Amino acid sequence: MLSSSTSTLRLHQPTRPHRRHSPAPASPRLPSPVASPRRWAAPLRARSHRIRALDAAQPFDYESRVAGILEERQRLKIAIVGFGNFGQFLARTFARQGHTLLAHSRTDHSALAATLGASFFSDPHDLCECHPDVVLLATSILSAEAVLRSLPVHRLRRNTLFVDVLSVKEFPKNLLLSSLPADFDVICTHPMFGPESARDGWDGLPFVFDKVRVGDCPARRARAEAFLNIFEREGCRMVEMCCAEHDAHAAETQFLTHSVGRMLAMLELRSTPINTKGYETLLRLVDNTCSDSFDLYNGLFMYNKNSTELLNRLEWAMDSVKKRLFDGLHDVLRKQLFEGSPHAPNTSNVRK
Repeated sequence: MLSSSTSTLRLHQPTRPHRRHSPAPASPRLPSPVASPRRWAAPLRARSHRIRALDAAQPFDYESRVAGILEERQRLKIAIVGFGNFGQFLARTFARQGHTLLAHSRTDHSALAATLGASFFSDPHDLCECHPDVVLLATSILSAEAVLRSLPVHRLRRNTLFVDVLSVKEFPKNLLLSSLPADFDVICTHPMFGPESARDGWDGLPFVFDKVRVGDCPARRARAEAFLNIFEREGCRMVEMCCAEHDAHAAETQFLTHSVGRMLAMLELRSTPINTKGYETLLRLVDNTCSDSFDLYNGLFMYNKNSTELLNRLEWAMDSVKKRLFDGLHDVLRKQLFEGSPHAPNTSNVRK
């Protein structure tokens, strides 16, 4: 009986509620892998729009805002003076990077400028009154001085940056320093490529520059760097070099190349059924050099003091090669005449 009553009491004893403990501060546990997927699928789908990557750029993200401000500050208002073939070639990249473009040229290129989003000005006064950050001189070498002196620079801001892209460097450097106010910044540059050689992009191509005169003001230094950054962003190989050193190298790398190409063009070379690789290289050289105007070639000669010496050396080299060939020919003839070679004339039957 005792065991029975005890059993009865145990069966009817009220169950005590379990004491709830406060949840631990640990992170919430994920559902067990064996749980039914239907139990968790809906809540996850409902909350999926709230999942964010830690590095995602949000509207309130400080880093993204700073990056946007820096990018905005690097956008320049660039006036291209000399909106010819090369000026248009540069303008396409400038426009793609988001810079504001102004253009001026003797020839009316307003329709083409509009396709690039550039404003074209036939009057240089109107151009200068727009107060560009950078004035890019992209004229021919021969016309650079006349064009620069035609610009009303007094209408520009007092610390405007002037940049040239001529193929010689000492001449524009001296021209800009002597023609512009002392407060203007000057950078001399030479993109060592053009529309033909850079048709597939500027990556790896050399860009030579010389910061001839840049003010110590942080804003002016930043503007200079922003302009150079245009070419660095495109992958150019940035080569900082003084103007005199550039001209010494360019006499060989550029003037010599154009000279050889022009001379080969005078031979009117044509493709043949038995072209060698070397001959095809010569044909391409003729095409590349003669696609540029003769004014460019003439400017490379006139405005680079190293070109005259190089032309004389080229002439001396040709004479030396000819002399070596003819000396060898004369040696063969002398052996035939005086050493009794098989081709020497027979004089045994000559009457004495």
